[in-house]
Amino acid sequence: MADSTLVFIVLGLTLVAFVWGRFRYDLVALAALLGSVILGLVPGDEAFLGFGHPAVITVAAVLVLSRAFEHSGVVDVIADQVLKVGERLFLQLAALTGTVVVLSGFMNNVGALALLLPVAMRLAREHDTSPSLLLMPLAFGSLLGGLTTLIGTPPNIIIASYRGDVTGEGFGLFSFTPVGATVALAGLAFILLIGWRLVPQRAGKASTEAMFDTAHYLVELRVGEDAKANGLSLRELQQELEETIPVLAVVRDDRRRAGHAFFGTLREGDILLMEAGPEEMKLLEEKAGLSLGQDAEEEEREEQNEEGRVARPPREDATGDQAGDRETDKDERKKKKEEKRGVDTEGLQLMEAVVRNDSMMVNRTVTQLRLHNQFGLHLVAVARDGGRLKQRLREIRFRPGDVLLLQGGESELAESLATLGCLPLARRDLQLGQPRMLLVSLAIFAAAILAILTGVLPAAVALATAALVSLLVGVLPLREGYQAIDGPVIVLLGAMIPVGQALETSGGAALIAEAMLAWGSEWPVVVTLTGLFVVTMMLSDVVNNAAAAVLMAPIAASLANGFGVSLDPFLMAVAVSASCAFLTPIGHQSNTLVMGPGGYRFGDYWRMGLPLEAVITLVAIPMILLVWPL
Repeated sequence: MADSTLVFIVLGLTLVAFVWGRFRYDLVALAALLGSVILGLVPGDEAFLGFGHPAVITVAAVLVLSRAFEHSGVVDVIADQVLKVGERLFLQLAALTGTVVVLSGFMNNVGALALLLPVAMRLAREHDTSPSLLLMPLAFGSLLGGLTTLIGTPPNIIIASYRGDVTGEGFGLFSFTPVGATVALAGLAFILLIGWRLVPQRAGKASTEAMFDTAHYLVELRVGEDAKANGLSLRELQQELEETIPVLAVVRDDRRRAGHAFFGTLREGDILLMEAGPEEMKLLEEKAGLSLGQDAEEEEREEQNEEGRVARPPREDATGDQAGDRETDKDERKKKKEEKRGVDTEGLQLMEAVVRNDSMMVNRTVTQLRLHNQFGLHLVAVARDGGRLKQRLREIRFRPGDVLLLQGGESELAESLATLGCLPLARRDLQLGQPRMLLVSLAIFAAAILAILTGVLPAAVALATAALVSLLVGVLPLREGYQAIDGPVIVLLGAMIPVGQALETSGGAALIAEAMLAWGSEWPVVVTLTGLFVVTMMLSDVVNNAAAAVLMAPIAASLANGFGVSLDPFLMAVAVSASCAFLTPIGHQSNTLVMGPGGYRFGDYWRMGLPLEAVITLVAIPMILLVWPL
């Protein structure tokens, strides 16, 4: 069997696995690499050279520098200004989307979105705006901003490195700016004027109470003298129940202790604040002997007695005013009862977080993760597609974009969420960092940019040096520097680069190019260029944009050679289109991250994404031909 045929089989199976989504894309890419080596498509001694490729090093360095910006307070200074825009929706959209466009040009676009996502949620809550109107424009803006510079998005870095391999000279830091900035501005204008109106408005999902409906699930249960729970620790109680029912707090002697920090044993009179629906209540009563707290029972008896008194016929001498007073008293008592029944969750450190694409939680359950034992966290509830999941917590397999309601210690929450791969959504106080470190961070980045522009150092070396200096001078702790590096993306790039090269060396790219040349032989070259643009854009909607760039770059080069025209416009078309995944939530991490908080469904993205892709195509092709003529 010809090598080109084998490459097509490997790539076909790889694309199917990417779209299926059953396995993480880094594992799929690694399987494609190892399969190519076994089939003889990639030499064994060159199998892992992709991990040392300049594109991979550059991406890792940009991720570290992005985290350094966050840690030093550079982005928080900007976010602090965004929060002052007021209640007009247009100004909120302009401030959020415009800011993320600018930030994404100089830091990882997923990182820029992650920093502004809590700000958007805070704006939505403070001004009673549906977050769905803010979050999709914010995600799309992060993709648009990445088009503007070399370091804005991995496809730009990949294409620049590929051009360097083919011609000996890669694209520069701002080579993408004329086309990318024009496309970004056109896309931003469309989003602000028309696009946001096409987004489905999901009402009432901005607050924790609305999304999780906690008031209807938090109950107080009492440990009686004969209760099986008497003498058990909370962990033993969970084992007895064979169910993950969060104990948010234990009240003893009028003192409340958070459930995640209670390590003693239960005793008679303890009140447990628990997250339990009707089925769980029945389970708690049968297996642990827990019952509604004494106060609740007394309230129910008092309510029954009161209803009995009200039901008695009034004395004949009772006046209408007296009857009216009784009705008023009843209403007041009912109101006070409802207020009393509401459970106080203040101080319990409840936090919302969204599951990232690369999270270790994906496709795993709370039992497998051992959230409480290993991370000190209680899972209280899970929301998906903007609504709370009603199934048992232990049965839920987490998906990217799920919104979790978690309880944990204030000091451990941030670190645990970072380790798990979750993005906090809760309202946060902005930390402006140390002014000295803020300036140092900016100075280090400016020096790296200057070294790239003057040609003193290649981009990979300059940015890696900047990342190292940031760690050495303390702008970013070493541990956070390693956490900032997105392992799955690095593995994806390192594995797919040799596979992409195999597509070229086996002649597979030339075969695809010949088919496209035959199809477009009777048309102007610009038609084939547009076809390449659209195909790459569609591919990026279902696979990682970096993988799309790796696969389409050799095809673009073969097309340019076949037409006998400049390579640059074809490579630039791939760079722009690979980063324009606006039709689905799976094409880019930014789209996935906003799916849960925004309450979006899979089919919501194309409503704004399809016309946006049309606008981008109409703007990008003429600009590419103008800046990079055939």
